[in-house]
Amino acid sequence: MTTTTALGCQYRPQHHYTADRNWLNDPNGLVYANGTYHLFYQHNPSGNGWGNMSWGHATSADLLHWDEQPVAIACDDQEAIFSGSAVLDGANTSGFGTPDNPPLVAIYTSAYSPASPLSGRQAQSLAYSTDNGATWIKHAGNPVLDRGSADFRDPKVFWYDGAAGSYWVMVAVEAMDREAVLYKSADLKAWEYLSTFGPANATGGVWECPDLFELPVDGNPGNTKWVLVVNLNPGGIAGGSAGQYFLGTFDGVAFVSETTVTEGLQKDESRMAEYGWLDWGRDYYAAVSFSNAPDGRRLMIGWMNNWEYGALTPTDGWRGAMSLVREVRLAVRGGRVVPMQTALDPFESVGAGRNLGASPYSEAARPLPAGTHWIPAEASGDVLRIDAEFEPGAAGEVGLLLRASGAERTVLAYRCATGVLSLDRTASGNTDFHESFASLESVPVPLENGRLRLRIFLDRCSVEVFAQDGLATITDQVFPAESSTQVGLFADRDGGRLVSLAIVGGG
Repeated sequence: MTTTTALGCQYRPQHHYTADRNWLNDPNGLVYANGTYHLFYQHNPSGNGWGNMSWGHATSADLLHWDEQPVAIACDDQEAIFSGSAVLDGANTSGFGTPDNPPLVAIYTSAYSPASPLSGRQAQSLAYSTDNGATWIKHAGNPVLDRGSADFRDPKVFWYDGAAGSYWVMVAVEAMDREAVLYKSADLKAWEYLSTFGPANATGGVWECPDLFELPVDGNPGNTKWVLVVNLNPGGIAGGSAGQYFLGTFDGVAFVSETTVTEGLQKDESRMAEYGWLDWGRDYYAAVSFSNAPDGRRLMIGWMNNWEYGALTPTDGWRGAMSLVREVRLAVRGGRVVPMQTALDPFESVGAGRNLGASPYSEAARPLPAGTHWIPAEASGDVLRIDAEFEPGAAGEVGLLLRASGAERTVLAYRCATGVLSLDRTASGNTDFHESFASLESVPVPLENGRLRLRIFLDRCSVEVFAQDGLATITDQVFPAESSTQVGLFADRDGGRLVSLAIVGGG
């Protein structure tokens, strides 16, 4: 959250970062250094719509409480500052700092304006900080990597140390070609081409905001996979913006996918569900991970919006929010390796000065008869964490009604015959600001021992659903009336069972 909410409206979230004022989109330059997490992001300092792209900046000690800082890297008459990454150059390979005071280095896309000699190009540039991110200096030798392209952007940089050597690796995109392009460097300033991946799987829109990292499978350091994340707009599984992933190997030169379903630019809508999707909702985009996170954790955050309607969301004085931070792991489920995502829980921040609401509400195991069972008002609210476990049994459909009042509601339902979990926001409140906002998202979710486990985070303008311990996620914005705070359980016929229910934050 931000440090002030003077310009807040009913939709200003409590647990999701928003800029105090004006437009926000892609997270950039996520890095941990000297006890501080830095979140940079695409920001318009001068207005509530996209434009004047600069890097906004927020800091946190725990990834839950955020303090907004001054704009870090500002646009000028020569360039807009597009997406990128940041690293702690601990060995001072760049020479921007000293061995005793290594610099933070931001690697960003310069989108050159008509006033620039490089007008129309997108190329990669550097800025550096020697005061822990408080101030930034653009490198005099920018750009450091220019392919003469109009759509070469979004560099994600990391240190590689393997059989091929030790060096910085950049993965960026040729957006219109749907390609991830890899380079290496010894000093962040001179770059050598390595390889290209793609097009593959979802190619119905441009590729943006890539990421590449290695993770152990089920915590075993002797068994790892590399994860290539490529965000896509439009052409996502739920429509509009989305993030996809590939699993495979990286030898320091080339990424080889083991999960490619289709190659090239052909669009086969019938195979969309076979691709790897970070999230099956409409509002999780440009997701990238933190560099240098403690204990080797892979922590990601995304822009909680969609380019189809992102400029029209009904907020006041600010526009755009970040998702909760998620930790990503790899695990074997159903005989294959898949990502598992766990949200960092703001409701565990007891004693940190937050009002977490009333004491937790819980229900023990019981039958779930046909109809709707409304949760007591003291356990309802607009900022909640809900943990629910169902045994659908003979019921045709079970689930929860969220942010409900009268006919207004967001419906989270599991249909037993198809094994599909859906989130329906067609009656969620204010949906008229764009024709595609009223929507129903769905994801196949297998039961485990006949049970469905759900963790749901409600905030004032969002629903984030984590099913089966993060095997599948759905993230959607909603804009209900302030009075729409009820929570209900439902089943369409007898035969289902509620295993457990716990709600935190109501009252």
